[in-house]
Amino acid sequence: MAKITLDNLAHAYYPNPKSEDDFALKELNHVWSDGEAYALLGSSGCGKSTLLNIISGLLHPSQGRILFDDKDVTQSSTADRNIAQVFQFPVVYDTMTVRANLAFPLKNRGADPQYIAQRVQQIGAMIGMEAELDKRARGLTADAKQKISLGRGMVREDVNALLFDEPLTVIDPHMKWELRTQLKSLHHEFGHTMIYVTHDQTEALTFADKVVVMFDGRVVQIGTPEELFDKPQHTFVGYFIGSPGMNVIPATISGNNAVVHGIDVPLANGYGALEGKTEIGVRPEFVTLTQGDGLPVKVRRVEDVGRHKIVRAELFGNDINILANEDQSISPDMTHITFDTSRVNVYVNDWLKSGEVA
Repeated sequence: MAKITLDNLAHAYYPNPKSEDDFALKELNHVWSDGEAYALLGSSGCGKSTLLNIISGLLHPSQGRILFDDKDVTQSSTADRNIAQVFQFPVVYDTMTVRANLAFPLKNRGADPQYIAQRVQQIGAMIGMEAELDKRARGLTADAKQKISLGRGMVREDVNALLFDEPLTVIDPHMKWELRTQLKSLHHEFGHTMIYVTHDQTEALTFADKVVVMFDGRVVQIGTPEELFDKPQHTFVGYFIGSPGMNVIPATISGNNAVVHGIDVPLANGYGALEGKTEIGVRPEFVTLTQGDGLPVKVRRVEDVGRHKIVRAELFGNDINILANEDQSISPDMTHITFDTSRVNVYVNDWLKSGEVA
């Protein structure tokens, strides 16, 4: 287990990067605590796998350092960093049995045979493959092979960190839930530092103690699921976290008021003069349809998803989403919306702006 420090870290795939835009991974300075479970979350191409491969030693950064427990490992090999990594597509030895595949990392390090047998049995049960332990890997399904790969990554208890690069992509949805649960259980039992790359917010929010949200090669927020939901530090976080995501609305901010197309929207906090692109962000959970108060909207459709209704509407030509209770009746005269004032965030150039209590 290790504390992981990213010191002035950045990476470009070009040999001579000349501007920030040339960097696939923009400068990072973060400390990730020993023994915590992190999820790297973001859309494809945002830099998640690049960062993971730098941490593992598969990729050397263009600048900066990686430290494990304050020891500089930037020049160290993957083996010397003592990490285990599980990739998106399964890597197994087809000629070996499932048991031999799981035992391989331990045998390679000269572990005691009795311990190996006990640990392999334990991991076999964890990945739901006890009955297949003596079968050869050749001929098994893709999701079974990925479970073997996942198990082989988890079989060692002495690693500094466990790194997972979208490991559940080829696994069926029910097994995904079971394996995520097992990973959390493993983390609570052994306290490994875990980093889990995914573009799936459900995977990230149900697995991790802290979620690291990446956008355009940059970490835009690190926080608990609750922090990401309540106070997105960047409009991308608000949009990406939640289903539907946060509504972002262009507005002029003046004191404790936002003005949207000439209509006042009260704010819980006051703001001084703001320069740049100004917007308000409010989650669909905190938007209410009314019969005449607030901002005018045109309801396009209502989607009943069981636990609630999603109202898709238009606000001055822009899309806006509203969550309504399952038993709430949506009538044609509901043509306006209001916001829960305490839940309206203010953004300047896409970044959250803190105000003073009004």
